[in-house]
Amino acid sequence: MAATMEDRVRRLEDRAEIQELGILYGFVMDERDEDGIRRIFAADATLRSQDGVFSASGIDEIVKTYMGRFAALGPTNHYSHGHVVRFDDTDPDTATGLLASHAEVSRNGVAMQVALRYKDTYRRIDERWQFADRLMSYMYYLPVTELAEGLADRNSVRAYGDHRPADWPEALYSDEGSAWLKRYL
Repeated sequence: MAATMEDRVRRLEDRAEIQELGILYGFVMDERDEDGIRRIFAADATLRSQDGVFSASGIDEIVKTYMGRFAALGPTNHYSHGHVVRFDDTDPDTATGLLASHAEVSRNGVAMQVALRYKDTYRRIDERWQFADRLMSYMYYLPVTELAEGLADRNSVRAYGDHRPADWPEALYSDEGSAWLKRYL
């Protein structure tokens, strides 16, 4: 059955709200806004990172995780690039998304640049879209002084005092490659 004009407009409004949510995340992180974290994540949300460093369930654990992260960070500047949103055809209150991002951070006094991707699940709760699940991954997390040589290094995640492997591009580092991407194409 064809969607009504009202349904189509609602979908456009939902997409815009979800894309704003992705941008607001960066502002919330940069301002260390605990209340903002509680507003953009669902009460039962999960926060994960592909490298396993982050694994939090529920809003209180997510807030605690971010507050701990902020303790190691000085000023940060998150910026988003592109945001792809796909809606669940069986549930109008659920969507998934891919968000490309970068961040400039000061971690333990070292200026660093980070290339991030987020794989998200969003849920509309009380007429507001929130993160239900957020999976972060890194192409690099490098001191600015190491960016030129570190970008081509498979072990380009250096945020934790060692050299860890990048999560992507998966086509270079995994037998599965980017099979997950096909559902968005």
